[in-house]
Amino acid sequence: MDAQNLAGLYDLPTLEWAPIAARLDDGVPQAPGTGGPNRHTWWLATIDHDGSPHVTGIGALWHDGALWFETGPRTRKARNVARDPRCTLSLATHEYDLVVEGVAHLVTEPDVVAEMAALWSADGGWPCRVDDSGTALTADFSAPSAGPPPWYVYRVTPQRATALQTVEPGGATRFTFDGTASVSR
Repeated sequence: MDAQNLAGLYDLPTLEWAPIAARLDDGVPQAPGTGGPNRHTWWLATIDHDGSPHVTGIGALWHDGALWFETGPRTRKARNVARDPRCTLSLATHEYDLVVEGVAHLVTEPDVVAEMAALWSADGGWPCRVDDSGTALTADFSAPSAGPPPWYVYRVTPQRATALQTVEPGGATRFTFDGTASVSR
């Protein structure tokens, strides 16, 4: 992993990835009243068919060194990543503002889909379950922007990340992951 200090002008140190990954490992609650000033929202940016950006709030999870999200196949974000899987996710926590760039991959392996359903149910507080196909999720409800079920699972492995530390001593660092190093710690 390469780390480029973006705050050297202010004599601030280069940030380390391990505390950022540890903060993500702790989870970022998304229900109202559970984080941020009121809650945490992950923002997903994808590329529309005409090259313009599309940004939407999503319920992402950090797990196993990657970001995970789900959506219905007819949503704009699903159509965008099917055509061009490059995307960016961003989040503000108390400790860091974070932007993660990567490529979204549709995940249909039943064991992985079941693992993610269990994580969303436990960590995210969303009582989803694997559908009859074994390759997607269903639930009694989801975010309106997810469209109707089934909801497919996507994994975004970080290629680059930019972190701005929002607490003392501060700092800003761009991380570039080489694909072989663990991004979890």
